[in-house]
Amino acid sequence: MTTPSQTVGPFYSIGLCRRTDNVLAADGVRVSGMLLDGAGEPIPDGLIEVWSATARAWGRCGTHPDGRFEFVLPKAPHYDVYVFARGLLRHQLTRLYFPDAADPVLASLAPEDRATLVAQPDGDGLRFDIRMQGERQTVFFAT
Repeated sequence: MTTPSQTVGPFYSIGLCRRTDNVLAADGVRVSGMLLDGAGEPIPDGLIEVWSATARAWGRCGTHPDGRFEFVLPKAPHYDVYVFARGLLRHQLTRLYFPDAADPVLASLAPEDRATLVAQPDGDGLRFDIRMQGERQTVFFAT
């Protein structure tokens, strides 16, 4: 069995494919995105977890070979997003906000930083890319 090479993990992709941990509400909002490294290249062997205490929802999705991930989420004020990827000794924490979000944490950020946390309309759902470093780096919070 092939496993992704990672500092944290390894994450056995077969275990991630067996469960539908990324569909948290059948009638929810589809949120898809890419996990990207500092050069803008996809991270094919990452793991994204989402959690909302308000919605009482938790989910997990391994990234596809092209760095893509997808969730179907119930609407909530925000989701905590945990990123696990190669080279990380510790997960990174960010937040996902829906386009109409009003939140004091979000409001406290500069507009360019705020933009990295708000999912954007994309076809029949929302797009939320996570950039680990570089231009338009996603805002990460201390854990």
